[in-house]
Amino acid sequence: MAKQDYYELLGVSRSASTDEIKKAYRKLARKYHPDANPDDPNAEAKFKEISEAYVVLSDPEKRENYDRFGHAGVDGQGFGGFNGFGDFGGLGDIFEMFFGSSGRRRSGPEKGADIRAELELTLNEAAFGLEREIKVARTETCGTCGGSGAAAGSKPATCSACGGTGQVQFAQNTPFGRIVQSHTCDRCRGTGKIIEKPCPTCRGTGQTRRMRSIKVKVPPGVDNGSRLRVAGEGESGTRGGPRGDLYVYIHVKPHKVFKREGDDLICELPISFVQAALGDELEVPTLEGTAKLKVPEGTQSGTIFRMKGKGVPNVSGFGRGDQHVLVKVVTPTKLSEKQKSLLKDFAKMGGEHQNIPQADKSIFEKVKDAFMG
Repeated sequence: MAKQDYYELLGVSRSASTDEIKKAYRKLARKYHPDANPDDPNAEAKFKEISEAYVVLSDPEKRENYDRFGHAGVDGQGFGGFNGFGDFGGLGDIFEMFFGSSGRRRSGPEKGADIRAELELTLNEAAFGLEREIKVARTETCGTCGGSGAAAGSKPATCSACGGTGQVQFAQNTPFGRIVQSHTCDRCRGTGKIIEKPCPTCRGTGQTRRMRSIKVKVPPGVDNGSRLRVAGEGESGTRGGPRGDLYVYIHVKPHKVFKREGDDLICELPISFVQAALGDELEVPTLEGTAKLKVPEGTQSGTIFRMKGKGVPNVSGFGRGDQHVLVKVVTPTKLSEKQKSLLKDFAKMGGEHQNIPQADKSIFEKVKDAFMG
C-alpha cells in the first residue's frame, strides 16, 4: 500500500516553515495518541504515520531528500532508532518529552499560601479607622522539631534513591533521539530527605495548625468590600520559604440614619410645615455628633442641603466627602378643629387649590439626580 504524502498527513503546504510543521504535528499528536484514544484501533497507526512525517519534514536534510525523491529518498531513515510505539511510556511521557515537562516538584524554598479573613465594622469604624484583633487558623512551623519533621535527637537522612536532589532521571529513545527526563522521586516525594523517626508533634510534616490573634490596622475611609493585606501573616512556607499573606475583607453594617455613596453621606431630615414655611436653624446628626443647619423660609420638601466636609474621609488620604441632607416636610395627621379652620383661612387668603401632585421619585433618586447634575 502506497504511503500518504507527508505534507498531506500533517495538513501543511510544501512551502510550510519549520514552525508551521511543528505546530501541525503538536495538534495531531494530541489528537491521535493511543492513550487518548483507547477505543480506536486505528489511532496507533495514525500516530506513527504523523510522527514519521514530522521526523522527516523537521530535518532539513531529510526534507530536501523527500522533496526531490519522495518516500524513496528517506526510506529507512524516517524513524532511525525508533523501535516502535513501546519506546513511549504513555501519553504523559510523550507530552513531557515534546510539549514540556509536567509534575516536577520544586525542591527549593516555597512561600506559604495566603489566607482570607472577614471583618465586620460599623459605619463610624469604617469612616475613622481603628485597630482590631482577629483570630485566624493557620499552618505554622512545628515548634518541637523546628520544621525538620524529625524527632528529637535525630535528623532527616539524605534520600538514597535521588541523592538528595528530589529528582530521578532516566533515558528514553524517541523519534527525536535519546532524551533524558527527570521525575519527582517517589521515595522522598521530591524533598530529597527521608525522615526515619518522625516528630511526634507534627508527625514528620514539620508543620502544625494553630489559632492566632493578629492585629489589623484599618485605615480611615474603607468601604464595604475593601480588602486589606497584612504581609507575612498567612500560612507557613515550606523548606525555609517565607509566610504567605493575610487578606482581610471588610463588611460594613448598614446604618440607621446614613446611606453612603462613595465618600459622601446622605441622610433624611423631617421638618414641619411651619419650619419649612418660616425657616429655622436645626440640629442635624453627623458621624461626629450633631451640627447646625440653617433651613431658609419657603423650603420645599425634597430640597437637598450640602454640609461640606461632613462625609467619610477618603481612604487614600485625599480629603473628605460631604454630607447631603434631604429635607422632607411632614404633613400633620391629627389637627384640632381650630387648626383646620386656620389652615382653610390660610388657603383662601393665598388663593390656593388643594390639589398638590404626588412626588413620582423617591428621595434617594432625587439625590442621585442632583449628583448627576
